[in-house]
Amino acid sequence: MLEYSRWKYLVILLVLALSVVYAVPNAFPQDPAVQVTANRGSQVDAALKTRVDAALKKQGVPFASSEIGKDGNLLVRTATDDAQTRAADVVREEVGSGYVVALNQASTVPGWLRAIGARPMFLGLDLRGGVHFLMQVDREAALAKRFEATAEDMRVLLRDNRIRYNSVEPGAGNTVVAVLSPGQDLSKVRPLLARDMPTYQIEATADRISVRIPQAELDKMLTDAVQQNIGTLSNRINELGVAEPIIQRQGADRIAVQLPGVQDTAQAKRILGATATLEYRGVVEGNAVEARESGNVPPEARIYNSKTIGPDGKPLPVLLNKRIITSGEQLQNATSFFDSQSGTPAVSVRLNSAGGQRMYDYTKDHVGKSMAVVYIERVPEVKLVDGKEVRTTRVNEQVISVATIQGVLNRDFQTTGLESMKEGADLALLLRAGALAAPMDFVDERTIGPSLGKENIERGLTAVAFSFVFALLFFLVYYRMFGLITCIALLINLLMVFALMSVLGATMSLPGLAGIALTVGMSVDANVLINERIREELRLGLPPQKAIAEGYERASGTILDANVTAFLAGLAMFAFGSGPLKGFGMTTMLGIATSAYTAVSVSRGIATLIYGGRKKLKSVAI
Repeated sequence: MLEYSRWKYLVILLVLALSVVYAVPNAFPQDPAVQVTANRGSQVDAALKTRVDAALKKQGVPFASSEIGKDGNLLVRTATDDAQTRAADVVREEVGSGYVVALNQASTVPGWLRAIGARPMFLGLDLRGGVHFLMQVDREAALAKRFEATAEDMRVLLRDNRIRYNSVEPGAGNTVVAVLSPGQDLSKVRPLLARDMPTYQIEATADRISVRIPQAELDKMLTDAVQQNIGTLSNRINELGVAEPIIQRQGADRIAVQLPGVQDTAQAKRILGATATLEYRGVVEGNAVEARESGNVPPEARIYNSKTIGPDGKPLPVLLNKRIITSGEQLQNATSFFDSQSGTPAVSVRLNSAGGQRMYDYTKDHVGKSMAVVYIERVPEVKLVDGKEVRTTRVNEQVISVATIQGVLNRDFQTTGLESMKEGADLALLLRAGALAAPMDFVDERTIGPSLGKENIERGLTAVAFSFVFALLFFLVYYRMFGLITCIALLINLLMVFALMSVLGATMSLPGLAGIALTVGMSVDANVLINERIREELRLGLPPQKAIAEGYERASGTILDANVTAFLAGLAMFAFGSGPLKGFGMTTMLGIATSAYTAVSVSRGIATLIYGGRKKLKSVAI
């Protein structure tokens, strides 16, 4: 009457073995570490490692080891949190602005466990600590970008209608001013601008016409830019694989970013801080070196520096058209690869229909002429001014490729001339994630130390431990042998939850620990239903073995029904919540699934092992 299939025992043993293997990495502590990542144009190599080691030894900062990892980053392990902070200050001063230095946690999990995908859970800011960024939209740069876009629209409008002009440039007081060539009819221009720019204020004089952008529209543009930047930052963090980030608007023009459970804080800081994109521009004929030295630059051109260094030790200049053919904002997809023909890393680019049309229109009229690719990056910096830290932003604009247009291009083409595969991969990541609607600067960066997290972990685990001990004592006293079976099932349940969260890469936070404590309570409820059902069957006069079998059979349906409703509540919190609520929903769902399995299947298997082999069972300790 009390039987259990052998294959079910095999499943239990397999689940138990996998749970142990994938939960074990959480028992390995992480070492405090300092990670050094190269910015564009810099390199992490043995020479840098030697410099960092020498600087740390010179300053008397103790460190356990330093190594260059497979990801190309330098990782310096320290013994204590204080040494980690001191090491970061020394390394940051030694390597300068060419590198990003960030606090990190180095894994100590054995290699054979990492090889099979076993890794510890990510811990949230309230447990492990982490990085908190406060980013602010650069209002001046955002407005300048809008004025330049308006100026370009005006240039295109005048050219399309064959109206000659001397210049179209942003002016003072939220205006863009177009200076027409002599003999042009100003009365033709005003209706065209009023048609294409109906919300703008248009003023005309003898030979010039100005367009004023209303302040309300500029304010709306900044608001929309903040919202778009939140989405872009989310895409970039998702590309990095960060678990459960928190990205929230703060005030009118600021965004708070919390990165709990980050394995590579330096990479996250560099990807978030850099506003990198590509621009494709036509090359203007002329002597760029002479134009740079004399200052006589053609009105339609700008001077950019190339990667090539001239005889004077300065980058060779290139004259490029002010008009952008297309940019990263019109990109749909980007992938990095190694171009065997040029022998350099490259990025394959796919534009949207508007960008593809602009590329087609330009290249069909300029076959045989040169087109340049400009790499633009904004890098946050911290400078000491009168002994105080001042946060600034350095803008790097560099021509990475100048090539002759061999044929007509459209939506799909390639950009070559990158320095390394890592640079190509990072550039493709930034382009895929989307361009920021407006540049952003770091105004605050806080690294939350692990000391508070350690205390929170201890308190959270203490709460879970006490909840388990209280349940254990109650079940042992009240249900005796079946109380012991229940406690074994609860232990396996907790092991499975930790293993599943590790495999899924979930982030453990204080709400997550609360969810685990709730799981213990719900698992207790399921076992109470089973045990009370067995008692009821015994009171009805059924033989012990038959009562055990009937108790499990009759209680299983009720347990599954109750857990389905609770699981749906956890699913709603996970799907529609964010931050702590999302973490609570995750642990609740996992705990409900594992508690249902352990209560219905595992505990029944254990009970069958104890009582199923006896031919004549007179009583049950319950």
